[in-house]
Amino acid sequence: MPDDRVPLKRCRVSLTIREDVMDSARALSINASQAAEAGIAAAVKKAREQAWLEENREAIRAHNQRIEREGMFYTPEWARDD
Repeated sequence: MPDDRVPLKRCRVSLTIREDVMDSARALSINASQAAEAGIAAAVKKAREQAWLEENREAIRAHNQRIEREGMFYTPEWARDD
């Protein structure tokens, strides 16, 4: 995770965005570069999460089956019925 205090290197890109969206952004004083960067960062995060889930799907399934079959190794105090 990048440190927000350290300025990160930026690169110029060319994007094509619907005119009505840009008109609305300008009217609301939204910084299009920051909004685009935030949207791309969110899409990257979501894609990484999906890739991780796909890569680990079998291990997660096996873990959940073991928990169903054998229970948890340790039940925290707050979850006990004692």
